[in-house]
Amino acid sequence: MNDTPGWTSPGSAPSDDQDGSGVPRPAAPADANGSASQWSKDQPPAGQWSPPTGQTPPPGPGRNWGPPPSHANWGKPPAAKPGVIPLRPLGMGEILDGAAKTLRAYWRTVLTITVTVAVISQIADILAQRYLVPAPPKLSPDATPAEELQQSLESFQSSLIGLAPSLLVTLMASTVSAALLTVVISRAVIGRPVSLGSAWQEARPRLLQLIGLTLLLAALGAAVVSVGLLPGLLIGGAPGVALAVLGGLGSVAAAVWLMIRFGLASPALMLERQGVIRSLKRSAKLVQGSWWRIFGIMLLTQLLIFLFVMIIAIPFTIVGIAVDGDGFSGLLSGSTTSFGWPFLIVTGIGGVITSAVTYPISAGVTVLLYVDQRIRREALDLDLARAAGLPGYDTTPGDRTVGG
Repeated sequence: MNDTPGWTSPGSAPSDDQDGSGVPRPAAPADANGSASQWSKDQPPAGQWSPPTGQTPPPGPGRNWGPPPSHANWGKPPAAKPGVIPLRPLGMGEILDGAAKTLRAYWRTVLTITVTVAVISQIADILAQRYLVPAPPKLSPDATPAEELQQSLESFQSSLIGLAPSLLVTLMASTVSAALLTVVISRAVIGRPVSLGSAWQEARPRLLQLIGLTLLLAALGAAVVSVGLLPGLLIGGAPGVALAVLGGLGSVAAAVWLMIRFGLASPALMLERQGVIRSLKRSAKLVQGSWWRIFGIMLLTQLLIFLFVMIIAIPFTIVGIAVDGDGFSGLLSGSTTSFGWPFLIVTGIGGVITSAVTYPISAGVTVLLYVDQRIRREALDLDLARAAGLPGYDTTPGDRTVGG
């Protein structure tokens, strides 16, 4: 048995004899007449933890009735926890805690990945803002509201064009980071150490497919939003604006639905070694019936990340404005602000700090959601326990192969 958990898809939907946890229900024992008995011989019916008054416990195995258990012993036994999460269906707090524990337990490997990626992304963003993004146009005080709107749209369009190279570099860097972090987190689940070299060796064969998946999802989201906005933009005028707003809201809702539905495709591609299309189908199957739960966890994660980014970014922005004389004087005079190198460098340092922390949290939540869904639907916790080498989970000939 190797060290890699059994991520490979079993190729079938959960059977009817599984409950919500993904563990098959044991068959009910048959009584003397051959029919299924409601209760196991080893456990009395509910409310009969002690024998009736005046009777003694019958002899034999499974008949050792005693006093009812104390409140401290009620509930299921604690699940095995070889790594950062217990091997059972997870709650929202446990998923967030598991992502944070991965960052703390594997901080050398994780920070090496995220800091490298963040520095590359910030350098690309600084260069794009300095040399590619055009200066904001000066609005004429005599411009009509329609002219101001048109100038604002043109400025926004030119800014997007100037930032396109930076966005592309950032997208590629975050994709590489997500690939490496997925490997690290998958090992953290079973408590196995992983180095940067071994994570790169395992992730490298899947990088091109992961980049293709990332670009496909980005193009799909952009296409859905564009379709929603297009009718209103073609009509123009006040009716066109109203239609564009309605279409935009509807298309954004559709795009969010698609992104959550396919949100587990990345770990499926990396850990199950499936292709792009099969990973999308795999994600849709895992998310089915749990869309709102996954949406809530991802939304809360992004809100927490946003708050953390604001806590770090605001002080660095204030310091950047203070050390950049031109930007500070522009703010005081109320004229168009054009920040120089000092502001870009200071805010870039803040961006590196926030990215180094938020990348592993975001990737950790996605991977642990994938693990949680497979535990609930496919009893992946048994394969993970075997991969972790826990006693009592020995591989038998009928078990799935560990390591795919």
